[in-house]
This record gives sequence, C-alpha cells and structure tokens, in this order.
Amino acid sequence: MEKLTHTDNKGRAVMVDVGDKETQLRIAKASGHISIASETIRIIEENLLKKGDVLTFSQLAGITAAKKTSELIPLCHNIVLDNVKVDAFIDSTGVKIMSEVRCSGKTGVEMEALTAVSVALLTVYDMCKAVDKNMKIDNISLTEKTKK
Repeated sequence: MEKLTHTDNKGRAVMVDVGDKETQLRIAKASGHISIASETIRIIEENLLKKGDVLTFSQLAGITAAKKTSELIPLCHNIVLDNVKVDAFIDSTGVKIMSEVRCSGKTGVEMEALTAVSVALLTVYDMCKAVDKNMKIDNISLTEKTKK
C-alpha cells in the first residue's frame, strides 16, 4: 500500500512539496449529476425561476469555484489556471455538469475540476430548492487526468 502524500512520517498533515517537479500541461475532467423532478426540469428549460437562468449561473459558479479551490481545501496548491470549462445540460432525470480544467504547472488540477462540478451542482440545488424538495446530487467523479 502506498503512503498518503499529505502526511509526514508521524501522520501529521503536510502540503506536498512540488518545487522539484517538472512543469507540464495538466488536464483534469470531472462530472456529476443532480436528479430533479420533471416539473423542475420544465421550469429550468423555460427559464421560469425567479433567481434566473439555472444552467448559466451553475456554469459561472463552477468556474469561480475552480479558481478558488486552494481557498476551500487546505492542502491544495494555489494554481494559476490556463482554462476552466464548465458545461451544464438537462437530461431526462435532471442536470449533468461536466468540467475541464487546464494548467501549465507542477501539480495536477483534479481538485479544481471536482470542485467546479460540486459547486455547479450546489448552485442548481440552491436555485431550485424552492420548487423541488427531493433533489439528489450524485455521481461526482474524476473522469480523466492527463499530463504532457
């Protein structure tokens, strides 16, 4: 079994030192889903929520969240991101969110991609909670990680 990277030999939390790593193009993709009622889907499609356009706001929230990941997760590095894409679309059971985060750096952007999806889904939840009390966020996962 491999050792956890965020603990020292005494089990205390530490930030990983990436100073000696090579700068590379790093890409991470993530996705997640929120199940919502069919009537809520209709309301989103027709843009009838008083709070505004659910899909656009969720995309913007996801992008903002990716940029602030190191402020939310204590041991994440503050990374200069080259690009963040967040897509939100309706499917037959709710809203699916997908993110892609890119940077030229010494550490990966998995947490940024996952944070983008999570906050985008939470934004859908927040915007729809007045009309749908049974929403369920699920299947948040990293779908791809590459470095070149």
